[in-house]
Amino acid sequence: MEAQFREVLRQKIVDNLGAPLPALTRRDIRPPEIRGKAVAVIGMRRAGKTSYLWQELADRRAAGIAREGLLYLSFEDERLAGMSARDLNLVVEEYYRLQPEWRDRRRATFFFDEIQVVPGWEAFARRLLDSEQVDLFLSGSSAKLLSREVATSMRGRAVEAVIYPFSFREYLRHRGREPEKSPERLTKAERSHLEKALRNYLEAGGFPEAQGLDSRNRQELLKAYVDVVLLRDIIERHAVSHPVALRWMVRQLLGNAAGAFSVNKFYGDLKSQGIAVAKDTLHSYLAHLEDVFLIRMVSIATVSERRRMVNPRKVYPIDPGLTPIFDRSGKANLGHALETCVLLELDRRGAEVSYVHTSDGREVDFLARYPSGREELVQVCASLDDPDTRRREMRALIDAAPHYPGAARSLIALDIPSAVEIPSGIVLHRATDWLLVEEA
Repeated sequence: MEAQFREVLRQKIVDNLGAPLPALTRRDIRPPEIRGKAVAVIGMRRAGKTSYLWQELADRRAAGIAREGLLYLSFEDERLAGMSARDLNLVVEEYYRLQPEWRDRRRATFFFDEIQVVPGWEAFARRLLDSEQVDLFLSGSSAKLLSREVATSMRGRAVEAVIYPFSFREYLRHRGREPEKSPERLTKAERSHLEKALRNYLEAGGFPEAQGLDSRNRQELLKAYVDVVLLRDIIERHAVSHPVALRWMVRQLLGNAAGAFSVNKFYGDLKSQGIAVAKDTLHSYLAHLEDVFLIRMVSIATVSERRRMVNPRKVYPIDPGLTPIFDRSGKANLGHALETCVLLELDRRGAEVSYVHTSDGREVDFLARYPSGREELVQVCASLDDPDTRRREMRALIDAAPHYPGAARSLIALDIPSAVEIPSGIVLHRATDWLLVEEA
């Protein structure tokens, strides 16, 4: 078998080093740069992890690194079935057999995709970092090893680069419509096109493969994504004993984006339907769904761990395009889709996010704490045309302000009246403008 693996790996290395770089939509991802640590590229299935590996390879080529020093290798190949950790060293041997001038003289970069299919890969990756002059990128997503676990398996020797579906800016870039100037310099016609594009994005979402599909085919594709994640990454992996309860939970969570979710209430709903599932099991299901990047949970802002545990968490899909598949109302809820979009953008900007519940019973959608130390209270609303809606949204920000005196206060909306009075201290943002600003 060793001779067979060696031959296959040598051919894959030769083929890759001679392959042209694919033309891909550029992703706005900045992984931590720490010498001696691998970069674990993680995220939901089909979000674009492999494409990002190729983007990093292309960036290094553009920076002047010779092509022969940049190796992409996918282990999802039936000819490599049965490889063990010991066989992985054949990759190193065959690469340096072909490129001997690089060993111990120049720093190469290895991009290993789906490496988790080889048992014991973690020890090999750590030894590679210690014994060879290489930078290492790792990615994978399967029931054998979840995407997030690629990083944790490295025992502190890896940093994470999280890949989400396209952001709004990336969505525009994919279509060749990314603005070349700042929002305040856009013409009325350009702004109208931008606002229409945002509404389309809030409905269609940002999964790369779903772009350009009509509504029916897009929803079939995204539903298939969810089904694969549930079956392979949760049901099969964790030997789920109540798949019906899990699927009910998914419909509840994805169909009610930005809604508060209580395991106790859901437990009661299941019990009333004659479905007996332990609460601990439901808590486990919820954690599994977050582990596979299907949902994003937001806890209440508090220093009390007990209060954080007893209060419901707000739950969002990993992409606004998933909600229409499970929402039974038949209506497009732009407000919740926009709220989802804003949360994911805060995540991309590296913010730590929670929600605020004031003593008067009002709620601020997000409290964002950025890596720079800056804080921002963020309220999201589809339309501010209705005076009562405006007062309610602004009142929540005003009530929360004394508890977070250093936090900026932002109100983000799709539709903004031409003349509207904003209380001092609150900054009104058009959604298109806020989503296209890059956080420093």
